[in-house]
Amino acid sequence: QLSRQCFAWCKTQPGAVSDRTGKPDMRGAYGLLGQEMISALTHLQHARGKNVVFVAILDERLDDFNRKVFVPQIEGSKTSLELPGIVDEVVTLAEIKADDGSAYRAFVTHTVNPYGFPAKDRSGRLDLLEPPNLRALIAKCAGTPTAPAITQSH
Repeated sequence: QLSRQCFAWCKTQPGAVSDRTGKPDMRGAYGLLGQEMISALTHLQHARGKNVVFVAILDERLDDFNRKVFVPQIEGSKTSLELPGIVDEVVTLAEIKADDGSAYRAFVTHTVNPYGFPAKDRSGRLDLLEPPNLRALIAKCAGTPTAPAITQSH
């Protein structure tokens, strides 16, 4: 949503209009989008004492060598390429097949993983697969013990 709103704003800026024809210039809009998104993400990177979580859908594509790769669904290629370098953690919530054939959900957290999912752990504290609990994952990255989850009875 952030990238879509940013792109809508970029299309209204003078850099997104051709000087020669006065018509919309999508190359200019996408260039501005890359600059503005990286600037915003870098600003959020320095939000001390806060945990900022971005959620994105993964698109499955083929790379230049015809291999399957997953990329975040974000407006503008520059942002999706540079985002992993800005953030401390990249995790993919995936359905993993167990040895017995059953399936379970887990966070994939290591860059080199057998599933081909985007992942990165700058904390060095995470296992390849972590339980799908964001609160516990953030606490483990920070090296703090997790408090038990609060459950509500209805």
